[in-house]
Amino acid sequence: MPQAQGSDSKGYTIDSTGTNSQVLLQGNHYCSRDYGNGSNSYHYSNQDGSYYYANPNGSTYYNDGKGEATYTPPSDGGKN
Repeated sequence: MPQAQGSDSKGYTIDSTGTNSQVLLQGNHYCSRDYGNGSNSYHYSNQDGSYYYANPNGSTYYNDGKGEATYTPPSDGGKN
């Protein structure tokens, strides 16, 4: 598994990266991270400027690339 540069200080390893080639998501960049404690996260960015983050605490953030954004807090309120 490739290590993130400075992973000792960042606390994660890069699980996978690449370009999603599915028909509806063609050309999207994605990156998945493994924090080694049962927590994972990923993000992707699209050719249209939109992007999405799924954070290890369960929160999500989506930006449509046109000025609108949606944040969803973790289901436990971030208390873990």
